[in-house]
Amino acid sequence: MADTRLSSGTHVYALALGSNRPRSAHRTPARLIAQAVALIGVEMRVRTVSPVIVTPPLGPSLRRYANAAMLVESHLEPPALLRRLQAIETRLGRRRHRRWGARSIDIDIILWSGGKWRERRLTVPHAAFRARAFVLTPLSHIAPGWRDPSSGLAVRHLRARLEKAKPKRATRG
Repeated sequence: MADTRLSSGTHVYALALGSNRPRSAHRTPARLIAQAVALIGVEMRVRTVSPVIVTPPLGPSLRRYANAAMLVESHLEPPALLRRLQAIETRLGRRRHRRWGARSIDIDIILWSGGKWRERRLTVPHAAFRARAFVLTPLSHIAPGWRDPSSGLAVRHLRARLEKAKPKRATRG
């Protein structure tokens, strides 16, 4: 399990990063994720970063995504952290046009050591993370035992459930 015990006032966050829109030939989705990790590291302590995985798009976008997860420590409460992360997204060229469209970078708060947080602009745990292999796969590399405060299940168990639920291909016999 991810160790979420810290000194008073410090939180651990699990973040998901995704990109499928290169900014140039030299700023590929994987490099944009690396740049986001570096910028986040200027703002807070990075505990660990998962390997980058490549996944099919969700929604109408045609480009494949590069995805990763990371654990960070911060004194910020979730809304303040969200504002910082959105500023980093903007700095890396993110424009908020379409909900399911291609994007240079997307950084989401998935879990935090404080359990649940809910307000108009932010819900933690992330509302859809339990159904997204592109979040659970990299997250399971770095925090397999972190428990979802809503279901009580560990990340590795959520991922296993998702894998088990995939439809099986018919085979000819």
